[in-house]
Amino acid sequence: MKRSNSFKGYSLLIICFMHCVAVRSQLTTDFYSKTCPSLLSIVRRQVQSAVKTEMRMAASLLRLHFHDCFVNGCDASVLLDGDNTTEKFALPNLNSARGFEVVDAIKTAVENACSGVVSCADILAIAARDSVVLSGGPTWRVLLGRRDGLISNATLANAALPSPFEALDAIIQKFVNVGLNITDVVSLSGGHTIGLAKCATFSNRLLNFSGTGAPDTTMEASMLSDLQSFCPVNGDGNKTTVLDRNSTDLFDNHYFQNLLNGKGLLGSDQILHSSELATSTTKSLVESYSSNSQLFFQDFANSMIKMGNISPLTGSNGQIRTNCRAVNS
Repeated sequence: MKRSNSFKGYSLLIICFMHCVAVRSQLTTDFYSKTCPSLLSIVRRQVQSAVKTEMRMAASLLRLHFHDCFVNGCDASVLLDGDNTTEKFALPNLNSARGFEVVDAIKTAVENACSGVVSCADILAIAARDSVVLSGGPTWRVLLGRRDGLISNATLANAALPSPFEALDAIIQKFVNVGLNITDVVSLSGGHTIGLAKCATFSNRLLNFSGTGAPDTTMEASMLSDLQSFCPVNGDGNKTTVLDRNSTDLFDNHYFQNLLNGKGLLGSDQILHSSELATSTTKSLVESYSSNSQLFFQDFANSMIKMGNISPLTGSNGQIRTNCRAVNS
């Protein structure tokens, strides 16, 4: 009996493995080479223009792709407008996710060149890569062929997206849930080398941290005092400051050097180096990346490709949205 059970499990494993590989291989770098040959240059031009207007937009577009992929796979569900049950209203996105107008502009330009061909999910994946490159980061060949989802689920987004207030084991689990590992946790956190964060996302570290009655002891003293002035008690929680102190808009490994010095802004950044669990999981990678930007760039690019492969809709599943904000009527 035991043998047949384990054999059954083994067979299922093989089938699942074959299925996973099949899904994965449905995305290709040349998916639009015949149907929309100018796609990559159209997206690059639009992203370039948006980043020139506002440098922060690079981080915003990168984050949109991340927030899309972690919820129901990379299916552009984060872009759908709707009532408060949609992802835009989930806590991690509400008054926080941005860049939707830029995605609209990219989509319009793409539709003008090749109508009804390119998905919004693929546009997000290309725009994320271009945002990294235009900020000085690595490049990679984006796998394409995703289709757009039909549903957007705020409850799922609240459950699936990592939070700046979570413990390291909870964050690692959320990555594992979508098929990613500890290397992906650390390398993708390095996306915080660009962008801004609101006082509300880290002010818990500035005074009564975790009920201790004192600030978070892992935060460097002068940074703590700056932030206490910048984000006073009962102040505006929407005020923003830079995630990567002293290297704001450049995509580099400086974020990891900051973590070594207690200068991570979010709790979820600093715990990669300072928490007890980090010693056996993430700390050694943080240290490697802090002194080896080539390794960080290489791992980041690989992790972005893996993340872009989370449960894509392919073949006849989903649709190619005409307007990224709405399911086709």
